[in-house]
Amino acid sequence: MTKHWDIKKIGEVCEVIAGQSPEGKYYNNSGEGLPFYQGKKEFAEKYIGAPTTWTSNVTKEAQAGDVLMSVRAPVGPVNFATGKMCIGRGLAAIRASKSIDKEFLFNFLVNHESEIVGNSGAVFNSINKKQIESIHIPLPSIPEQKRIVIILNEAFTALAKAKESAEKNLQNARELFESYLQGIFANPGEDWEQKLVKDIGATQTGTTPKTAEKENYGHFIPFIKPADVDFTGLGDLRYDNDGLSEIGLGKGRKILSDSVLMVCIGATIGKVGFADREVSCNQQINALTPKKEYAPRFFYYAMISREFQSKVLLAGKGAQATLPIINKTKWENLTISFPSLKTDQQNIVDKLDVLRAEIKRLETIYKQKLANLEELKKSVLHKAFNGELAGVCT
Repeated sequence: MTKHWDIKKIGEVCEVIAGQSPEGKYYNNSGEGLPFYQGKKEFAEKYIGAPTTWTSNVTKEAQAGDVLMSVRAPVGPVNFATGKMCIGRGLAAIRASKSIDKEFLFNFLVNHESEIVGNSGAVFNSINKKQIESIHIPLPSIPEQKRIVIILNEAFTALAKAKESAEKNLQNARELFESYLQGIFANPGEDWEQKLVKDIGATQTGTTPKTAEKENYGHFIPFIKPADVDFTGLGDLRYDNDGLSEIGLGKGRKILSDSVLMVCIGATIGKVGFADREVSCNQQINALTPKKEYAPRFFYYAMISREFQSKVLLAGKGAQATLPIINKTKWENLTISFPSLKTDQQNIVDKLDVLRAEIKRLETIYKQKLANLEELKKSVLHKAFNGELAGVCT
């Protein structure tokens, strides 16, 4: 247990260097001077990423192996410096002395990130040099620190492999689905025909009732916006984000169940979703409600195919250079190929639905595994700094 460990302040066993940003006139992207890091989004990995900005006027310098801490918005995340660099006001460098292993220090700070709160300011939270120096850290002997680091590294390597395996299984399922989907629409059968979207069913563009009129909004019917379309990457619509009241629907447009919705403007142009219930949508979305003689979900799959997506993007780029957009008239005059018989359409839908369901199943397993791995990582870290890791002398 940690009762035999010394308790030290970080300032007693480390040098803390508070960042200071140079004047903007010294910044460059040509590699002149030292790489400059400010903080914020620099903490996705254990080691800081490649620089995008340099400065010829170095104010505060970090060195390779220093632990970098974000000290403002957010407070607490850490990673390692990979070389000499200039650090701005959003960072502090913590340089380990000979009495503390830098990996032990790093893992301790990762484990206690939620406890490093700093000051709650009017604009953003922050922590200063003195407060970092005052953080208490349990300190076993150097051999014990190194032993703990070895055990943690082995555990984290195993966790990383488990995560990689789960990711690979999910990727394989998605690739199988994508390959089968694109193969169908790239190689239509001799019995396939081609029609305009508007000849397959009813088309419409959504509209937005006045948001200032609160009576328009409620829970009578889901109100779909671009962010609600294909939000899982599998064509699902998010129904519980916003809704219209019965009054609001009277000012909007009702889209029937078994309709295909496509985003037709902006960066997400071409996103497609399938409505399994009645909905309404805003003006950035076009909808197709296929006629009864067709299998409706077939046209969802047709619209996510490269064959149809390329038509949408081509028409969208031609409309406006800065913002891709395809209006209802252009959209409903695009062509879609499909088997003549509804039974053949449904057979394709059934096969694609099975593959899609398998992806959803694997994704659920993957997300749960990631959550379990994250909890396991937290548990291992907690045990490490409570002297509870097997094989560790205390």
